[in-house]
Amino acid sequence: MIRLSIITPSFNQGRFLERTIRSVVEQDYPGLEYIICDACSSDDTASVLNRYEGRVRVVRETDGGQADAVNKGIQRTNGEVIGWLNSDDTYMPGALSTVMGYFVRHPDVDVVYGDAHLIDAEDRVVGRYYTQSWDPRQLVERPFLCQPAVFFRRRMIQKFGLLDADLNYTLDYEYWLRLARGGARFAYAPVTLASSRVHDDTKTLTGGLRIHHELSVVLKRYAGYVPDGWLLTQTQAVVRERGVEHFKSPVAFALQVAVVSWRLSLQHNGSISPWLVRSTLRTLGSGLVKTALRRPVALPLS
Repeated sequence: MIRLSIITPSFNQGRFLERTIRSVVEQDYPGLEYIICDACSSDDTASVLNRYEGRVRVVRETDGGQADAVNKGIQRTNGEVIGWLNSDDTYMPGALSTVMGYFVRHPDVDVVYGDAHLIDAEDRVVGRYYTQSWDPRQLVERPFLCQPAVFFRRRMIQKFGLLDADLNYTLDYEYWLRLARGGARFAYAPVTLASSRVHDDTKTLTGGLRIHHELSVVLKRYAGYVPDGWLLTQTQAVVRERGVEHFKSPVAFALQVAVVSWRLSLQHNGSISPWLVRSTLRTLGSGLVKTALRRPVALPLS
């Protein structure tokens, strides 16, 4: 039987942690080792972990962030297949047996990923993470692998190294891009394997423009440029930080979108693509129409 190692990095997520732990220890895969790397949490994490003593290995020590915690867990385990589950996410029942069965049947596959729900703080399903069949070219345009629904062989660590501990927001995306560029074999299993939690304290909701700066660095590292779709996403974040109420009309808003997106394109890529020009001009044209409709129309006198 292939041994599977699951790592959970944790810091002050006591309100979710027990649900995460239960989703792992109640799986039906016998060849499982589970380690939680807790960065000396100050909430009720310790009491949660004490309830699972003997069923979970725990490392309590400070770390350099999420990637560093996952790396510590990887280095302290020996399973042939690795997964990491953040302390607010969960696995679906039977997920681990499904994944390991796929690895057994496909020994040439390096990475297996599946589908994932998006859930809120109360475990209600609020959506689905966008996932698609494997296409390394599309991965640059959109991160269609949901991290808790991804599992990889330890030989990937041996070949490509650990997670980049300097990253705070894009550590998983960077790793998938790194493996893809190195020729790793990815396989999509169209089965719901995990639930990714979205709540007010989620890093991707609180990171602001720091996320986009880090993402741009990663994309330029592996693609050599920042795709237009990402530029528009970053533009929205920049404009949002300034406050929509700052703009007195749809035209002013659309003009700002165009200016910011073109400036970002020149900054990251050294040029502005025809697609980005057309897209922003369409937005500006839409703003002109909306502004015109707001004004009273002068009827011609007979």
